[in-house]
Amino acid sequence: MSAQPAIDGQFQEARVNLLGLPRAELEAFCGALGSKPFRARQLMNWLYKRGVGDFAAMTDLARDFRAQLGERAEVKLPEIVTAQRSSDGTCKWLLRADHSQAFEMVYIPETDRGTLCISSQVGCALDCSFCSTGQQGFNRNLTAAEIVGQVWLANRELGFAPAGERIVTNVVLMGMGEPLANFRNVIPATQILLDDLGFDLSRRRVTLSTSGLVPQMYRLAEHSNVALAVSLHAPDDELRNQLVPINRLHPIAELLEACWHYIDEQNGRSVTFEYVMLDGVNDSPTQARALARLLKGHPAKVNLIPFNPFPGTRYRRSSDEAIATFRDLLLRGGVMATVRRTRGDDIDAACGQLVGRVIDRTVVRLGSKRVPVQVEM
Repeated sequence: MSAQPAIDGQFQEARVNLLGLPRAELEAFCGALGSKPFRARQLMNWLYKRGVGDFAAMTDLARDFRAQLGERAEVKLPEIVTAQRSSDGTCKWLLRADHSQAFEMVYIPETDRGTLCISSQVGCALDCSFCSTGQQGFNRNLTAAEIVGQVWLANRELGFAPAGERIVTNVVLMGMGEPLANFRNVIPATQILLDDLGFDLSRRRVTLSTSGLVPQMYRLAEHSNVALAVSLHAPDDELRNQLVPINRLHPIAELLEACWHYIDEQNGRSVTFEYVMLDGVNDSPTQARALARLLKGHPAKVNLIPFNPFPGTRYRRSSDEAIATFRDLLLRGGVMATVRRTRGDDIDAACGQLVGRVIDRTVVRLGSKRVPVQVEM
């Protein structure tokens, strides 16, 4: 544990934030305090099953252990800066990462599920040309505690009740940032989401979306078994190079090979390919047929996303007719395809619209500066 200076000139140990510690690390922390591993299980029950962050309220913990926790640990959450609710029930929160930086999360209620879209970075360096987040630049990775803390906060804000029906049933890492560029923190966060002592979500209800960091996709297959979504958006390299600059490093053939490897290793059902519909850019019948040929015979499904505009963009949303035709051609070509319903666009909470507040842009954009993608392993 790192030390920080005290007022009297002495040094004191920094408190450990228990959010973001997977079970094994929490057990090790409890062991360092002289307690048995079962204390970690008790802590996880209070933190994630009951949504309690006050050690004094954890009444089945020994009094001296609670005193130790008060001195050596904390449950530190991101701070809510603003909260907005859409006319369709979608909720968006702006969360403070530090004194100047902020990021966003979105909750989308549906009749059969409640999906929380969480962020993994403050901003994004991948510079996908149709994404508002990518135009903000990049500041830093979120910690595992900041990632997990979004789910904890959403439960609290939405009226979490330990004995009640689950509010957040699905979590998607599709908010601000590229999750696989923050591998070091995203993996422990997903472990807590899946752990039966954590948020206890099914692997099919936790989805990680990537723009295509291929080496990290192979590592993901070794460390996690969440559902995989890939931002494809084009059926050929020439167009995808323009829309998703990381394609210049990892072209489509290489990307798809990593996708099929992930499914084989994790015994998964399919990869979801996200495809934003841009008028006159990637929505022609010819491109639909090319995409069908690319994916036919593989465990793939395509999620067509109507483009959500933002200030300064040069793109327009494809017409409803063009989207329907594109979907039908994929289905006829033997590829499962659905159209994502746009939610929360009146509060800029729809797909591709999250911007947060990125002031210190230490890495600007991959596409404009040709900077290397920084990956925390």
